[in-house]
Amino acid sequence: MASITVPEPFAISRLADRHLIFDINTATYIRREHHICGVLIGNIPQAGQQNIFNGIPLELMPEEARLLVERGHAYLADDVALHLQALKLASKQEKLAYKQGLAQEGKAAAMVQRQEMASRKAKALDKIARSRPGAGSATPSIPSSPALNESSSYWVQPMLVTPTTSSTLIKASPPSPALSLPTVPTSYPLFTHLHSKGYFLSPGLRFGCQYVAYPGDPLRFHSHFLAVGAEWEEEIDLLDIVGGGRLGTSVKKGYLLGGAERQADGGGQDGEVRTFCFEWAAM
Repeated sequence: MASITVPEPFAISRLADRHLIFDINTATYIRREHHICGVLIGNIPQAGQQNIFNGIPLELMPEEARLLVERGHAYLADDVALHLQALKLASKQEKLAYKQGLAQEGKAAAMVQRQEMASRKAKALDKIARSRPGAGSATPSIPSSPALNESSSYWVQPMLVTPTTSSTLIKASPPSPALSLPTVPTSYPLFTHLHSKGYFLSPGLRFGCQYVAYPGDPLRFHSHFLAVGAEWEEEIDLLDIVGGGRLGTSVKKGYLLGGAERQADGGGQDGEVRTFCFEWAAM
């Protein structure tokens, strides 16, 4: 299967201070090319366990969204403003085509459902006919999958379709110049440093850290580090280091602490990022 290429820069939708990607091709592209995983937060209807079977949209951490924007791979788009603008500027022909597309999709779904019901009914009747005493070869067999005639399609009540994406409504998402860069925590220099080294980073809440660092795709590799960022000359409780080291060792990972050096001249630009790894060893 050929790899899908997404033209850059692509849109990252900002909605209620959250950064989302609604296109599946973009989600797989940034994972493959830019080592950005994100978290799938979309729920699948009628799924029993909503904490396992999640889908689009893909939510990005503020650090991930800012990294993509700063490096020119993406831009931020105001999701609400774009939808309102698309509805206001759409012509009558575009609105009519959009409604007709939904109606055709609903009619096709209703036809499929009707054919499945007819097939199940035919199989049930055939089973009943075969179970009757004296039923032999003379008994006419009921077709297992009767084909619906052409005229019957006009009697099908179209199903109501809820669009899962607005790609047919919004053709392109232009950049929103009024949007500022995502606000990131003080651990952002550590995030960019580990990302530049080829690590895949995911939220580290379940391990009591800021990031979980993987040497490759998390679907193929186990994580190596529990990463926590700190500012230069920030006081760190020794118990936090001991606890982090013991926790990392107990889950077969290293506890990584890092931050950016502060410039000697007191400038606002951070210097080189330094990292330290702690492991717990019994004496």
